[in-house]
Amino acid sequence: MLLHPAHEPTIRCLSIPLESLSEEDDKAMQVRHWWEVVEQASVETALTYEVMAHADVVDCYGSIYTHSIPWAIHGKKTSQENKRNPALFGNAIDWLLQDMHLGQTNGIPQGSVLMDFLAELVLNLADRMLAEELEENGIAGYLVLRYRDDYRIFVHDSQCCEAILKCLTEVLIALGLRLNAAKTKTSGDVVRDSIKPDKFAWLTKNQRERNLQKHLLIIFAHSLEFPNSGSVQRALTEYYQRLAMRTGLDDPLALVSIATDIASRSPRSYAVCAAIIGKCLSALDSDEQRQGVAMAVLRRFRQLPNTGQMEIWLQRISMKCCPDIDFLEPLCRLVQGHATEIWNSEWLHVDELRQAVDAQKAFDPERAAAMEPVVAPVEVELFARRGWYY
Repeated sequence: MLLHPAHEPTIRCLSIPLESLSEEDDKAMQVRHWWEVVEQASVETALTYEVMAHADVVDCYGSIYTHSIPWAIHGKKTSQENKRNPALFGNAIDWLLQDMHLGQTNGIPQGSVLMDFLAELVLNLADRMLAEELEENGIAGYLVLRYRDDYRIFVHDSQCCEAILKCLTEVLIALGLRLNAAKTKTSGDVVRDSIKPDKFAWLTKNQRERNLQKHLLIIFAHSLEFPNSGSVQRALTEYYQRLAMRTGLDDPLALVSIATDIASRSPRSYAVCAAIIGKCLSALDSDEQRQGVAMAVLRRFRQLPNTGQMEIWLQRISMKCCPDIDFLEPLCRLVQGHATEIWNSEWLHVDELRQAVDAQKAFDPERAAAMEPVVAPVEVELFARRGWYY
């Protein structure tokens, strides 16, 4: 990839959803794929290009025009000439998406591989339109790496970079999308800006300290600068791998306080922060003390909006030592045996279907009883220990 041979495309999509064929799960493989084919490839391009631009699409999934999906599959001209033809596969997808969104033609759901693939169809259409636009304008000597709605543009001079960004803006507008002007930046430091700022900052810091509390404070300081970042989650995961091996802890309450503060700023770290808190609870002297600390953490998160996921994890770590804590999150109440409606199934008129989606079946009491009070690292880590950094 270093010299970008002539037969390789100058606009490359690097985000087609992947399926892991090894013990590594799909999400872990996708993150590693980002590191290998986006960040590593970007660093390598510094041998060939002197200028880099980084841009992304504003609210990509929420802005996708559903009619653009049949455009991507069949071509815009064919789609518009047959826009009411039910035999056109793209039309069927378009209409289903509208039905999922109260008839609206803007926006597709997020969170599934299927929707990632549909988004890729539209973004691939943008790639093809951009290639045609650049060719028509006589623009050459560039490389564009696209990962979902994230664009990295590599060129030899800033003037060419501005021309490509202008063409990209026009192409996206034609599809109902637009670049995030506030996040679009051009740099002459390709190596430095090929790596995410939070990751670069973490790599250049003292990442480890023999004292457990000082080690966690290093991560805390990083989380203040880069809240909810991947580097914070990775640092906490490695920290918990270290913490889990300890049989005794000094100042466990201080560790609970620090981990709680980190989690309050970084929701993606809820699981590993809860595991840290759970390990600290195990170091306390009595169930009464454990319950008091768990309740203090719970009260802290109840002051914040949308923290149901953290309540689930707090129930996970306190279930054995503090079974009497009352949680508000519906899934937690279901675990405690309360009659709880997780989703409305009254509209299902077939008893067999209604029984099949019975929320009570989501909880297995036997598995819950067999769980250890201290969370195993494998339960919260995305990766096992590896020699590379994501």
